[in-house]
Amino acid sequence: MAWNSKELERLMYPIGHFQCPDVISKAQIENWILVLERFPERLTQLVSVLTNQQLDTAYRPEGWTIRQVVHHVADSHHHSYIRFKWALTEDKPVIKYYYETLWAELDDSKYGPIDMSLKHLEAVHAKLVYLLKQLSEADLNKSFIHPEHNKEVVLKKNIGIYAWHCDHHYAHIENLMKREGWI
Repeated sequence: MAWNSKELERLMYPIGHFQCPDVISKAQIENWILVLERFPERLTQLVSVLTNQQLDTAYRPEGWTIRQVVHHVADSHHHSYIRFKWALTEDKPVIKYYYETLWAELDDSKYGPIDMSLKHLEAVHAKLVYLLKQLSEADLNKSFIHPEHNKEVVLKKNIGIYAWHCDHHYAHIENLMKREGWI
């Protein structure tokens, strides 16, 4: 099937790009934390029924396979947890950028069983959510510098970015499964 650029954009960003509110309320932060708390179980339930052939299906042309997406989410959220810790213990640290597209091409991401990343995601999210629920307003306003665009990222915004990231990749997998008639 040939996809036009608008359709490819919808496949790449099925829930749209992250839109951060100008003012981030306490209720919004609590909602984002709830998304993070529930994500590992939601993702596990979604992908646990898939065969190896299905796991090795790309969610879009020239995109990652479901297997690579699951491993990517675990890697990415592991990095996020570390970034929160750096920002809480250092003054506006410049974080380490990693090349996620290259990581996705490593054998553990291309061929490894997803169970190891699902378990890792469960552990990282348990630690992250516990940490986030303890943060004060002053903590939430701490930040780090992301070297990709040399921009300061405030922790309360980063919570939203990673809640969006959960839903973004969940939608990649769920939409493929619907298109293929797997659910």
